[in-house]
Amino acid sequence: MRKIIHIDMDAFFASVELRERPDLQNLPVVISSHHPRAVIAAASYPARKFGLRSAMSMTQAKKLCPQVVVIEPNFEKYRDVSQQIHQVFQKYTHLIEPLSLDEAFLDVTENLQDIPSATEVAERIRTDIFKVTGLTASAGVAPNKFLAKIASDWNKPNGICIIKPKQVQHFIQDLPLKKIPGVGKVTQEKLKTLQLETLGDLQQIDENVLIHHFGKYGKQLFLYAQGIDDRPVQSEKQRQQISKEITFDDDLTLEQCSPYWDQLIERVWLSLEKKQMQARGVTVKLKLKNFQVLQHSKSFKQALNSQQDMTQVMQILLNEMQIPEHYQFRLIGVGLYQLTEQQDESQLSLW
Repeated sequence: MRKIIHIDMDAFFASVELRERPDLQNLPVVISSHHPRAVIAAASYPARKFGLRSAMSMTQAKKLCPQVVVIEPNFEKYRDVSQQIHQVFQKYTHLIEPLSLDEAFLDVTENLQDIPSATEVAERIRTDIFKVTGLTASAGVAPNKFLAKIASDWNKPNGICIIKPKQVQHFIQDLPLKKIPGVGKVTQEKLKTLQLETLGDLQQIDENVLIHHFGKYGKQLFLYAQGIDDRPVQSEKQRQQISKEITFDDDLTLEQCSPYWDQLIERVWLSLEKKQMQARGVTVKLKLKNFQVLQHSKSFKQALNSQQDMTQVMQILLNEMQIPEHYQFRLIGVGLYQLTEQQDESQLSLW
């Protein structure tokens, strides 16, 4: 039985800025650029009371809260603070899976301090983070990643939620399906049409029925409904990837995006070569004008051999996505994953 902690910093970017601006503590503050198409990177808790949230456009934010205070993001500063937080994690475990600058999974089943209680480890980490950075963190403690992530959001901000193995069934029984990773609005609507609204409802459904309606993801839904998640915590090195994105001033169709893919691929490939690494996977990302994200990826047994290989795989991914011609995008991105140090390998076979 694993002991997993999910640490999630509270309104991280905003909190970092507010350390230096205590006069703004009780005002609705958002972190965002002044670009005409800017979106919120983070919102303080007073801002959230007005309905402001990350990824919301600043146009919408100003309608909801005309008095909003906008602070330009300083990602170098956030990365420095994130590094301090990770140094705290490393005192307790080497099994750290960062999800972003402000959240991570930690496997503390066997921890470096020999503390038998995962709850105590989580509390010590939260205390250490506050001592080092002056920032608060929320934590979820559970037997797996799925439950730990849900738990960390349970008593926010500056809270902790513990789900012991014997409490799992009781905890998930009335849990709304939107809490499940990967269940977006479309999947939610599809589940609703099947009269499924909680994990308890999902437990009554046969696995084959879920696979019929949701494909491979149906199997994952079935396991989540039982509170099962066997995914291990993967260290930063295992999860490493290289990606680049472009945000357009005007929304573009897929055809209009064509000239931009080559420059993105070139930038990613150059980064790969500088790191003296090779990659076995390619991923593409497109963000629609309504902020919905479309993503697709593919990995191979052997590493990509050239920039041309990457371009070829990217074209395959876009073809497989079958994107309607009228769709318009505000952002596109491409990345490489499953990275390893360079070594001689035979030519990649795409088919």
